[in-house]
Amino acid sequence: MAVISQDRPLSRLMAYGRRYRVSTWQAIACSILNKIFDLAPPLLIGLAVDAVVSRDQSPLGQVGITGIFNQFLAITVLTFVVWGLESIFEYAYHRLWRNLAQAVQHDLRLDAYGHLQDLDLAFFEERSTGELLSILNDDINQLERFLDHGANDVLQVGTTVVIIGGLFFIVAPQVAWLAMLPMPFVIWGAIAFQKKLNPRYGKMRSRVGELNSRLANNLSGIVTIKSFTAESYELGQVTRESNAYRDSNRSVIALSAAFVPSIRIVILVGFTATLFYGGMEAAAGRIPVGTYSMMVFIIQRLLWPLTELGHTLDDYQRAMASTRRIFQLLDTPIEAHPGKIQLQPDQVAGDVLFNNVTFAYRDRPAILRNLSLHVPAGHTVAIVGATGSGKSTLVKLLLRLYEIPDGEITLDGKNIQQIELQSLRRSIGLVSQDVFLFHGTVAENIAYGTFGASSESIINAAKLAEAHDFIRQLPQGYDTIVGERGQKLSGGQRQRLAIARAILKDPPILILDEATSAVDNETEAAIQRSLDKITQNRTTIAIAHRLSTIRNADCIYVMENGSLIEQGTHEQLVADNASLYASLWRVQMGLKAVPH
Repeated sequence: MAVISQDRPLSRLMAYGRRYRVSTWQAIACSILNKIFDLAPPLLIGLAVDAVVSRDQSPLGQVGITGIFNQFLAITVLTFVVWGLESIFEYAYHRLWRNLAQAVQHDLRLDAYGHLQDLDLAFFEERSTGELLSILNDDINQLERFLDHGANDVLQVGTTVVIIGGLFFIVAPQVAWLAMLPMPFVIWGAIAFQKKLNPRYGKMRSRVGELNSRLANNLSGIVTIKSFTAESYELGQVTRESNAYRDSNRSVIALSAAFVPSIRIVILVGFTATLFYGGMEAAAGRIPVGTYSMMVFIIQRLLWPLTELGHTLDDYQRAMASTRRIFQLLDTPIEAHPGKIQLQPDQVAGDVLFNNVTFAYRDRPAILRNLSLHVPAGHTVAIVGATGSGKSTLVKLLLRLYEIPDGEITLDGKNIQQIELQSLRRSIGLVSQDVFLFHGTVAENIAYGTFGASSESIINAAKLAEAHDFIRQLPQGYDTIVGERGQKLSGGQRQRLAIARAILKDPPILILDEATSAVDNETEAAIQRSLDKITQNRTTIAIAHRLSTIRNADCIYVMENGSLIEQGTHEQLVADNASLYASLWRVQMGLKAVPH
């Protein structure tokens, strides 16, 4: 699959497009019929010349239409019919190809984005947001542009060659070979240019991905850029990336721009040879004057459109470079096992067990080593430890954002790798220290994940999270737009909205990952009161640096270097002066450290 997507992108695209088979054949038929009627006017001109010169001996006279008036009346009627049908089929193919392009663009973007969402976090750690956005937007749009125009252009050029070539060999075989003489050179040139353009377009698409990555990263970090007065530096970085993209484009332009002039010279030879030799044959009476007139007009319809192959080839190579990147993304394997066991949140007791779990991030040493940890259903367990000790990793593993290579994690006795992912995550509410709010209203952000929640439910959740009072003071209350990533709100306000979001979800398992890290002492106390209420009869895992927030936990685990080194209640751990927990407690309380 991956080989096809990289080496034969057109084959892969055609295989993907089978779902649009009917629309595709309709568009192809209309393109061909449009070109057939588009090529008819030179034939009508030839008939008119023959009617004037040969009268009843003309082709029309030979089929029974005699008299110059009747012949020109017939030509006039045919002209109206031909032009009318040509216009109808032009309208039809434009509409069909554009709708097809929109359909492919729409479905391909949804398929790519849907696949992207199913990939594990390790994939996103190795790729920038800008690069992925470049695929989802620029590359898919590039493919849409080719389907909009390029496919029709290829079909119409092919139809022109077949019809005119066949017609020439029927009416004037002695001249036809001159008209066809440029064709092998045009085809050979197109293939040669295609081979040279292919790697250049691949490099260009890679460059635009890097540029988009830089721009997306800078826009996300605009506050940091401003606060460190790094505007000039970042402008220089963007200039460097943009120059690299411009240079790769110049390489493509230098080659693609040479195609049309080269082909024009070859076409000129065929045209002038046909004009000269055909004229001599007509003067000698070996071909009718009307046939020669038709050939002079129609040879331009055959040869000059071939110069447009340069633009079509250019669009094709851009589209194929984009197609490779799109299908490389679609071919990225999903490592997470989908699971088969369906769970209903109201049927989950919430007993969580980590059993001899070992885990390492890619290309890093193990961060968890044979870790075993039990969270009884309905209990509150706290996990503390230094930064990098593996606390937040436990949360990611429980949510199956990563899969574990050794050991197992169970929920109510079931291995979570066998539980259907959506069911598992619906049973868990996460309040992270890195709160992410979407661009939308306060109410929409609280209801995120519980879509369709009533206004009353949203307000009750906000009250429990101690957020209702500050929300009422916002300009539009619950309808206030929070801005991208919630930038219009303070850190503490964002944190309280995240807590309200989890409360509204009402999961059997609640994870608080530094849930009060961004709030002041007064707000922390208020949130702590609400947490004391919502954690009752609910399995809760609280990760904290502020030990005062977890002192009432049923059990506290202390982690160090990926292992559990201490466990017990707050009172038990503090009573042991030699414990790491007691040492951390004394530091945070400003007490004198006990010498070891």
